[in-house]
Amino acid sequence: MQDVVADPAAHNRAAWDKYVEEGSEWTRPVSAEVIERARAGDWSIVLIGHEPVDRSWLPTDLTGKDVLCLASGGGQQAPILAAAGARVTVFDNSPRQLDQDRLVAARDGLELRTVLGDMRDLSAFDDATFDLVFHPVSNLFVPELAPVWSECFRVLRPGGTLLAGFLNPDAYLFDQDALDERDELIVVHKLPYSDVTHYSAEERATKFGADAALEYGHTLTDQIGGQLAAGFVLTGFAEAPHHCDASAPYMSGYFATLAVKPG
Repeated sequence: MQDVVADPAAHNRAAWDKYVEEGSEWTRPVSAEVIERARAGDWSIVLIGHEPVDRSWLPTDLTGKDVLCLASGGGQQAPILAAAGARVTVFDNSPRQLDQDRLVAARDGLELRTVLGDMRDLSAFDDATFDLVFHPVSNLFVPELAPVWSECFRVLRPGGTLLAGFLNPDAYLFDQDALDERDELIVVHKLPYSDVTHYSAEERATKFGADAALEYGHTLTDQIGGQLAAGFVLTGFAEAPHHCDASAPYMSGYFATLAVKPG
Protein backbone atom coordinates (compact mmCIF):
# COMPACT_ATOMS: atom_id res chain seq x y z
CA MET A 1 0.00 0.00 0.00
CA GLN A 2 2.94 2.32 0.63
CA ASP A 3 3.55 5.02 -1.95
CA VAL A 4 6.39 7.49 -2.26
CA VAL A 5 6.14 11.11 -1.15
CA ALA A 6 9.32 12.70 -2.43
CA ASP A 7 9.39 15.58 0.04
CA PRO A 8 7.04 15.36 3.05
CA ALA A 9 8.21 18.76 4.33
CA ALA A 10 7.29 20.46 1.05
CA HIS A 11 3.93 18.69 0.99
CA ASN A 12 3.13 19.76 4.55
CA ARG A 13 4.33 23.30 3.92
CA ALA A 14 1.74 23.65 1.17
CA ALA A 15 -0.89 22.01 3.38
CA TRP A 16 -0.35 24.42 6.26
CA ASP A 17 -0.27 27.42 3.96
CA LYS A 18 -3.71 26.30 2.82
CA TYR A 19 -4.91 25.81 6.40
CA VAL A 20 -4.03 29.46 7.03
CA GLU A 21 -6.17 30.49 4.07
CA GLU A 22 -9.01 28.36 5.44
CA GLY A 23 -8.73 29.84 8.94
CA SER A 24 -7.85 26.63 10.77
CA GLU A 25 -7.95 26.84 14.56
CA TRP A 26 -4.18 26.76 14.98
CA THR A 27 -3.60 29.53 12.44
CA ARG A 28 -5.68 32.31 14.01
CA PRO A 29 -3.63 35.08 15.61
CA VAL A 30 -4.33 36.17 19.16
CA SER A 31 -6.12 39.46 19.71
CA ALA A 32 -4.56 42.79 20.64
CA GLU A 33 -6.30 42.46 24.02
CA VAL A 34 -4.43 39.21 24.73
CA ILE A 35 -1.14 40.94 23.93
CA GLU A 36 -2.01 43.91 26.14
CA ARG A 37 -2.70 41.58 29.07
CA ALA A 38 0.54 39.70 28.45
CA ARG A 39 2.48 42.96 28.65
CA ALA A 40 0.87 43.50 32.06
CA GLY A 41 1.92 40.03 33.24
CA ASP A 42 -1.40 38.26 32.72
CA TRP A 43 -0.75 35.55 30.15
CA SER A 44 -0.88 31.86 29.34
CA ILE A 45 0.04 29.68 26.38
CA VAL A 46 -1.14 26.28 25.18
CA LEU A 47 1.22 23.34 24.76
CA ILE A 48 -1.31 20.50 24.48
CA GLY A 49 -5.08 20.50 24.04
CA HIS A 50 -6.71 23.74 25.13
CA GLU A 51 -5.41 23.95 28.70
CA PRO A 52 -2.72 26.52 29.59
CA VAL A 53 0.69 25.05 30.22
CA ASP A 54 1.68 24.76 33.89
CA ARG A 55 3.40 28.07 34.68
CA SER A 56 5.90 26.25 36.90
CA TRP A 57 7.29 24.78 33.66
CA LEU A 58 8.25 28.27 32.48
CA PRO A 59 10.68 30.83 33.91
CA THR A 60 9.14 33.08 36.56
CA ASP A 61 10.48 36.07 34.63
CA LEU A 62 10.84 35.84 30.86
CA THR A 63 12.57 39.21 30.51
CA GLY A 64 15.62 38.80 28.31
CA LYS A 65 15.20 35.05 27.90
CA ASP A 66 16.01 33.70 24.44
CA VAL A 67 13.07 31.54 23.37
CA LEU A 68 12.69 29.36 20.28
CA CYS A 69 9.07 28.63 19.33
CA LEU A 70 9.70 25.50 17.29
CA ALA A 71 7.14 24.54 14.63
CA SER A 72 4.94 27.02 16.47
CA GLY A 73 3.85 29.56 13.88
CA GLY A 74 0.34 30.96 13.67
CA GLY A 75 0.47 34.15 15.71
CA GLN A 76 -0.44 32.48 19.00
CA GLN A 77 2.27 31.43 21.47
CA ALA A 78 5.24 33.44 20.15
CA PRO A 79 3.66 36.91 20.31
CA ILE A 80 2.43 36.27 23.85
CA LEU A 81 5.91 35.25 24.99
CA ALA A 82 7.38 38.30 23.27
CA ALA A 83 4.85 40.56 24.99
CA ALA A 84 5.81 38.93 28.30
CA GLY A 85 9.41 40.05 27.77
CA ALA A 86 11.18 37.18 26.02
CA ARG A 87 13.42 37.52 22.98
CA VAL A 88 11.49 35.22 20.66
CA THR A 89 12.39 33.42 17.45
CA VAL A 90 9.61 31.56 15.63
CA PHE A 91 10.74 28.66 13.44
CA ASP A 92 8.11 27.07 11.22
CA ASN A 93 7.76 25.16 7.96
CA SER A 94 4.89 27.32 6.64
CA PRO A 95 5.49 30.83 5.28
CA ARG A 96 1.84 31.69 5.84
CA GLN A 97 2.02 30.60 9.48
CA LEU A 98 5.02 32.87 9.97
CA ASP A 99 3.04 35.66 8.32
CA GLN A 100 0.55 35.37 11.19
CA ASP A 101 3.29 36.01 13.74
CA ARG A 102 4.59 38.97 11.77
CA LEU A 103 1.04 40.32 11.55
CA VAL A 104 0.68 40.36 15.34
CA ALA A 105 4.16 41.79 15.81
CA ALA A 106 3.44 44.67 13.42
CA ARG A 107 -0.03 45.27 14.82
CA ASP A 108 1.07 45.39 18.45
CA GLY A 109 4.63 46.70 18.23
CA LEU A 110 6.40 43.48 19.21
CA GLU A 111 9.92 42.40 18.39
CA LEU A 112 10.22 38.81 17.24
CA ARG A 113 12.22 36.98 14.62
CA THR A 114 10.74 34.50 12.12
CA VAL A 115 12.72 31.78 10.37
CA LEU A 116 11.41 29.36 7.73
CA GLY A 117 12.54 25.75 7.86
CA ASP A 118 12.10 22.08 8.71
CA MET A 119 12.08 21.32 12.45
CA ARG A 120 14.60 18.52 11.85
CA ASP A 121 17.26 21.01 10.74
CA LEU A 122 18.07 23.97 12.99
CA SER A 123 21.39 24.76 11.28
CA ALA A 124 20.23 28.38 11.04
CA PHE A 125 21.17 28.65 14.74
CA ASP A 126 24.48 28.29 16.52
CA ASP A 127 25.03 25.92 19.41
CA ALA A 128 23.74 27.09 22.80
CA THR A 129 21.61 29.94 21.42
CA PHE A 130 18.40 29.58 23.44
CA ASP A 131 17.28 29.33 27.07
CA LEU A 132 13.95 27.71 26.20
CA VAL A 133 12.51 25.72 23.30
CA PHE A 134 8.71 25.69 23.16
CA HIS A 135 7.56 22.90 20.85
CA PRO A 136 3.75 22.43 20.79
CA VAL A 137 2.02 19.48 19.12
CA SER A 138 3.60 19.48 15.66
CA ASN A 139 6.13 16.67 15.34
CA LEU A 140 3.35 14.45 13.97
CA PHE A 141 4.12 16.20 10.66
CA VAL A 142 7.67 14.80 10.27
CA PRO A 143 8.60 11.18 9.54
CA GLU A 144 11.45 10.87 12.09
CA LEU A 145 12.08 12.48 15.46
CA ALA A 146 15.71 11.83 16.39
CA PRO A 147 16.94 14.91 14.45
CA VAL A 148 14.34 17.08 16.16
CA TRP A 149 15.52 16.14 19.65
CA SER A 150 19.23 16.29 18.86
CA GLU A 151 18.84 19.73 17.30
CA CYS A 152 16.82 20.99 20.26
CA PHE A 153 19.56 19.76 22.58
CA ARG A 154 22.26 21.44 20.49
CA VAL A 155 20.67 24.89 20.31
CA LEU A 156 19.81 25.02 24.02
CA ARG A 157 22.22 26.46 26.54
CA PRO A 158 23.26 24.24 29.46
CA GLY A 159 20.44 24.36 31.98
CA GLY A 160 17.97 25.29 29.24
CA THR A 161 14.55 23.69 29.00
CA LEU A 162 12.49 22.00 26.30
CA LEU A 163 8.70 21.98 26.53
CA ALA A 164 7.32 19.48 24.02
CA GLY A 165 3.75 18.44 23.25
CA PHE A 166 2.84 15.45 21.12
CA LEU A 167 -0.06 13.28 20.10
CA ASN A 168 -0.75 9.97 21.83
CA PRO A 169 0.10 7.45 19.07
CA ASP A 170 -2.84 5.29 20.17
CA ALA A 171 -5.08 7.88 18.51
CA TYR A 172 -4.03 6.40 15.18
CA LEU A 173 -5.23 2.89 16.04
CA PHE A 174 -8.83 3.61 15.14
CA ASP A 175 -10.82 3.90 11.95
CA GLN A 176 -11.35 7.64 11.58
CA ASP A 177 -14.64 7.34 9.68
CA ALA A 178 -16.16 5.20 12.44
CA LEU A 179 -14.97 7.71 15.04
CA ASP A 180 -16.27 10.75 13.20
CA GLU A 181 -19.56 9.31 12.01
CA ARG A 182 -20.60 6.92 14.80
CA ASP A 183 -18.25 7.54 17.76
CA GLU A 184 -17.12 3.92 17.43
CA LEU A 185 -13.62 2.82 18.43
CA ILE A 186 -12.69 0.25 15.80
CA VAL A 187 -9.02 -0.75 15.73
CA VAL A 188 -7.73 -0.95 12.16
CA HIS A 189 -4.08 0.21 12.25
CA LYS A 190 -0.81 -1.03 13.72
CA LEU A 191 1.67 1.32 15.34
CA PRO A 192 3.85 3.13 14.50
CA TYR A 193 1.52 4.83 12.06
CA SER A 194 2.03 6.88 8.90
CA ASP A 195 -0.45 8.28 6.39
CA VAL A 196 2.04 7.24 3.72
CA THR A 197 2.47 3.61 4.79
CA HIS A 198 -1.12 2.93 5.87
CA TYR A 199 -2.91 4.46 2.88
CA SER A 200 -2.26 4.85 -0.82
CA ALA A 201 -2.32 8.34 -2.33
CA GLU A 202 -5.80 7.64 -3.69
CA GLU A 203 -7.08 6.49 -0.28
CA ARG A 204 -5.58 9.54 1.44
CA ALA A 205 -7.26 11.84 -1.06
CA THR A 206 -10.62 10.17 -0.40
CA LYS A 207 -10.36 10.09 3.39
CA PHE A 208 -8.54 13.34 4.17
CA GLY A 209 -8.32 15.32 0.92
CA ALA A 210 -5.43 15.37 -1.53
CA ASP A 211 -3.99 18.53 0.01
CA ALA A 212 -4.17 17.43 3.65
CA ALA A 213 -1.00 17.40 5.70
CA LEU A 214 0.73 14.05 6.10
CA GLU A 215 0.73 12.73 9.66
CA TYR A 216 3.00 10.27 11.45
CA GLY A 217 2.12 8.46 14.69
CA HIS A 218 5.45 8.12 16.52
CA THR A 219 6.04 5.62 19.30
CA LEU A 220 6.63 6.74 22.87
CA THR A 221 10.11 5.28 22.53
CA ASP A 222 10.78 7.83 19.79
CA GLN A 223 9.02 10.64 21.66
CA ILE A 224 10.24 10.17 25.23
CA GLY A 225 13.12 7.79 24.70
CA GLY A 226 14.33 9.99 21.88
CA GLN A 227 14.65 12.97 24.22
CA LEU A 228 16.60 10.87 26.70
CA ALA A 229 18.87 9.56 23.95
CA ALA A 230 19.59 13.14 22.87
CA GLY A 231 20.85 13.89 26.39
CA PHE A 232 17.84 15.49 28.04
CA VAL A 233 16.72 14.84 31.61
CA LEU A 234 12.93 14.65 31.94
CA THR A 235 11.59 16.63 34.88
CA GLY A 236 7.88 16.92 34.09
CA PHE A 237 5.06 15.07 32.35
CA ALA A 238 1.41 15.94 31.64
CA GLU A 239 -1.48 14.67 29.56
CA ALA A 240 -4.74 16.04 28.21
CA PRO A 241 -7.76 14.82 26.23
CA HIS A 242 -7.81 15.34 22.49
CA HIS A 243 -9.69 18.55 21.80
CA CYS A 244 -11.98 17.14 19.10
CA ASP A 245 -11.64 13.35 19.00
CA ALA A 246 -14.38 10.88 19.93
CA SER A 247 -11.76 8.77 21.73
CA ALA A 248 -11.27 11.57 24.31
CA PRO A 249 -13.57 10.01 26.97
CA TYR A 250 -11.48 6.84 26.91
CA MET A 251 -7.85 7.92 26.76
CA SER A 252 -5.56 10.91 26.80
CA GLY A 253 -5.02 12.36 23.35
CA TYR A 254 -1.97 14.48 24.12
CA PHE A 255 1.19 14.16 26.18
CA ALA A 256 3.63 16.88 27.23
CA THR A 257 7.15 16.68 28.57
CA LEU A 258 9.41 19.12 30.36
CA ALA A 259 13.07 18.34 29.78
CA VAL A 260 16.32 19.99 30.85
CA LYS A 261 19.71 20.09 29.15
CA PRO A 262 22.17 19.32 31.95
CA GLY A 263 24.76 21.94 32.64
